[in-house]
Amino acid sequence: MECGDEFDAENETTRGSMWVLDQKLDQPMDEEAGRIKNMYREKKFSALLLLRLAFQSLGVVYGDLGTSPLYVFYNTFPHGIEDPEDIVGALSLIIYSLTLIPLLKYVFIVCKANDNGQGGTLALYSLLCRHAKVKTIPNQHRTDEDLTTYSRSTFHEHSLAAKTKRWLEAHAFRRKALLILVLVGNCMVIGDGILTPAISVLSASGGIKVNHPKMSSDVVVLVSVVILVCLFSVQHYGTDKVGWLFAPIVLLWFVMIGGIGIFNIYKYDSSVLRAFSPVYIYRYLRSGRGEGWTSLGGIMLSITGTEALFADLAHFPLSAIQIAFTTVVFPCLLLAYSGQAAYLMENKDHVIDAFYRSIPERVYWPMFIIATLAAIVASQASISATFSIIKQALALGCFPRVNVVHTSKKFLGQIYVPDMNWILMLLCIAVTAGFRNQSQIGNAYGTAVVIVMLVTTLLMILIMLLVWHCHWMLVLLFAFLSLVVECTYFSAVLLKVNQGGWVPLVIASAFLVIMCVWHYGTVKRYEFEMHSKVSMAWILGLGPSLGLVRVPGIGLVYTELASGVPHIFSHFITNLPAIHSVVVFVCVKYLPVYTVPEEERFLVKRIGPKNFHIFRCVARYGYKDLHKKDEDFEKKLFDSLFMFVRLESMMEGCSGSDDYSLYGQQMGASTSDCDLTFSSVESIVPARSQTQISNTISSTIADIEEDELEFLSKCRDAGVVHIMGNTVIRARRESRIYKKIAIDYIYAFLRKICRGNSVIFNVPHESLLSVGQIFFV
Repeated sequence: MECGDEFDAENETTRGSMWVLDQKLDQPMDEEAGRIKNMYREKKFSALLLLRLAFQSLGVVYGDLGTSPLYVFYNTFPHGIEDPEDIVGALSLIIYSLTLIPLLKYVFIVCKANDNGQGGTLALYSLLCRHAKVKTIPNQHRTDEDLTTYSRSTFHEHSLAAKTKRWLEAHAFRRKALLILVLVGNCMVIGDGILTPAISVLSASGGIKVNHPKMSSDVVVLVSVVILVCLFSVQHYGTDKVGWLFAPIVLLWFVMIGGIGIFNIYKYDSSVLRAFSPVYIYRYLRSGRGEGWTSLGGIMLSITGTEALFADLAHFPLSAIQIAFTTVVFPCLLLAYSGQAAYLMENKDHVIDAFYRSIPERVYWPMFIIATLAAIVASQASISATFSIIKQALALGCFPRVNVVHTSKKFLGQIYVPDMNWILMLLCIAVTAGFRNQSQIGNAYGTAVVIVMLVTTLLMILIMLLVWHCHWMLVLLFAFLSLVVECTYFSAVLLKVNQGGWVPLVIASAFLVIMCVWHYGTVKRYEFEMHSKVSMAWILGLGPSLGLVRVPGIGLVYTELASGVPHIFSHFITNLPAIHSVVVFVCVKYLPVYTVPEEERFLVKRIGPKNFHIFRCVARYGYKDLHKKDEDFEKKLFDSLFMFVRLESMMEGCSGSDDYSLYGQQMGASTSDCDLTFSSVESIVPARSQTQISNTISSTIADIEEDELEFLSKCRDAGVVHIMGNTVIRARRESRIYKKIAIDYIYAFLRKICRGNSVIFNVPHESLLSVGQIFFV
């Protein structure tokens, strides 16, 4: 905002001078950010810890993918098997789907596109935001790029990456379309978090009826519901404890299904191993027997859990996940599917219960117990992925503020979201009790999974161009292979939308509306603060007392702005006769990085002359960081403030007074004998002659007898008040009906039920001062 908006300037020269002065008063924190750069180093994992994490990842990441043998063949042939060759063709499709999608695409390509260990579509979006200006909330500044974790590659101006960057940035529509694409993927992962527990637990519980055919289906559903309630009830213990509990179960599960697979291949029909030849895929699809094309929807269930694998990347390092998949998961799954196929070659009528009927009688009940436990673990993988997605969406301003609990002090990626946990449980029980049929749930499941995969592929194309700078031929090859497989499966699941496939679409649509409305409201609130902020020159014109009575204490004014004075502050001081002796503008913002190291989190600078006692503090967080209920937030903020003043005093002691003049940077900075460097935080005196400025500063310093640190400590002891804005958004009267519904009802309801800033920063009620504002959009 120009200073001419605040002052009745008589001519353009005056306005220009005031704008220049305002820039000197409130400079960006380039130098402050530069001083703390490269203070952080990423943690390295020892070989022993890596093996331990690989073992744990079995219990958290691979349960979903590992339990697919429970229901794949039944969903592939729901109407029975006509020809044994169809079994070989379906097995061949399963083998190459597992090889192309989970192994090659995800484990060795997509997972490498992680954002410093963070997976999921929002992590890919964060990477893109750092390499192109596609973020819809424009609160980034060049100082943010000085962060150690703000890794970003450079490219030539005429390269393909540069052309892609310019194409994305050219129109706001493309940026919004990219965000919506990412949100669609996230919503489908949430839908997956509902459907995975339903189909896994229901399929496992169905084993009871194999030896008791007369048992009612209601008993199976009831058992499934009880298991689901128990599963969601233990989530608050955290991924670390749950992983240690579940990892031995999943390891035993993979060993058992692999061993049974070898037994069945040897006992029934070893000729099924010819399915490793891709020729049988062509024959299967060409024959058309068994509704070959629509059966692809069932075959696709063999790769479900792959999207959860990527989203759960935050819980474990990539190398641990790769070790677990290549040494345990992949070979055991191939053996399990081949064993079932061998059994079905001689028992075509048993396709409905292919998994349980292929188990040798002696180990049936132990295997049933392990299968039920493994199904619970499969649910854990999707639930953990959902929690990670919610945390990332919340940090990027795309989800209402909910409570996020970090369950491990060692691994910050391991989280628990209580509110979402119970919502997932209710929806999961509703799906299980409503359908009662794993075939229909399987159709719904397949729809959610394939859409997430398509979104990931489209984002990976941009990542390969902008971040990795791959040759266009490699990008084309990746896109062709991925899209051919995924679009084929997508066409198959579309044919089953009316058979249960509509469920994830409805669930995803509901969450998409919530995310889009919340993000729209967040953007509008930020734009309001930007357009209504007050010039620093206006504050200077009020004098050291700000035209008010300065009372003992410290006022923390929370704002989303990293420069300028927020409108709530001007609104506050124009309606009240007093303000605190020390004022700190606190800006908390999330950056498109996974974490901001503690050493680089807080940036502090002085605003105005010393006797104004006004500071600005920018607290920067990544989407993985925790500041919810951070009891140390206020303490860390004051520690950073005191450190700034202490270092500033050291600079003062080894610099001439000219360093603090308006022209100090030009005339005095070069004569300093200190190694410390600071921006000219005192260079905010109105333009006068150099002699007048020096005399003014000398007299001011002479008048200040009390040490500033002591003054700040006394003010802190006198009391700290947190001044927060309570901005209410309303739709204009002439707005369209859909906008009124979105803003006046949906957004207003979400704001009412979500957690307020005072709760997030653990502000005591008696220390909170809320400043209300209303604006119309």
